[in-house]
Amino acid sequence: MTPAAPSFELLPGAGDSPVILHVPHSAREIPAAVRAGIVLDDAALERELDHITDAHTARLAEDAARLAPVTPWRFVNGLSRLVVDPERFPDEREEMLAVGMGAVYTRTTHGDPLRPADTDPEPLVGRYFRPYAQAMTQAVRDRLAGTGRAVVIDVHSYPTRRLPYELHGAGPRPPVCVGTDAFHTPAWLADLAREAFAGCGETGLDSPFAGAYVPLEFYGKEPRVGALMVEIRRDTYMTEPGGPAGPGLGRLASALAALADGVADRGARP
Repeated sequence: MTPAAPSFELLPGAGDSPVILHVPHSAREIPAAVRAGIVLDDAALERELDHITDAHTARLAEDAARLAPVTPWRFVNGLSRLVVDPERFPDEREEMLAVGMGAVYTRTTHGDPLRPADTDPEPLVGRYFRPYAQAMTQAVRDRLAGTGRAVVIDVHSYPTRRLPYELHGAGPRPPVCVGTDAFHTPAWLADLAREAFAGCGETGLDSPFAGAYVPLEFYGKEPRVGALMVEIRRDTYMTEPGGPAGPGLGRLASALAALADGVADRGARP
């Protein structure tokens, strides 16, 4: 494990783009001090990283940004979600606490111990979660100041077969799942996503994963902040659980670029 990776990186896009491609779960890096608090042996940890990591999604966002006529911004997590999960609520509001997967995980995807059950999450929340949240909040503020709006597009992937940790995994598992939020995902945005990914197979809504990430400062309050989650079934672009990317990645990158450009174009209309 290499401890030198940055916690996160904001990669600039066009000044007139409101889009932030958010890539929170693509990395496998775990700092040595954090690794010391994880009870899995090295082989078991590598297997868990295979299951929990949204492999190749940083590359997917990079390729989409290069293809989009109006370059979207990218906010990329450089550390594994086993350090902290920046998309969880950091308190009792988080439903994934029920399976040991709040902001700081204590259980694996298969329900085995990852950290001691009495682990205090606060040191990791303070060191990694809060700075990440503050930086993402500022990135959204900057898009609001620069364009009058911001649209966060979360870039995720999910396994073909349901893993035990999934609370709502009994429903359909389409090639592309679009996660929405009642306040922050207008109908046009969800429709645009389904249109953009139409060539990638069936696109479903909110199954097996629902919701969309918005920094808490704006969550449920600021209608100028839009949000959408794109969950891509892994067998469409890679060898599962943690293998290489395949040719499907290019088709998905083109679709994501079309989505980002469609969002930018909508704001440019008179």
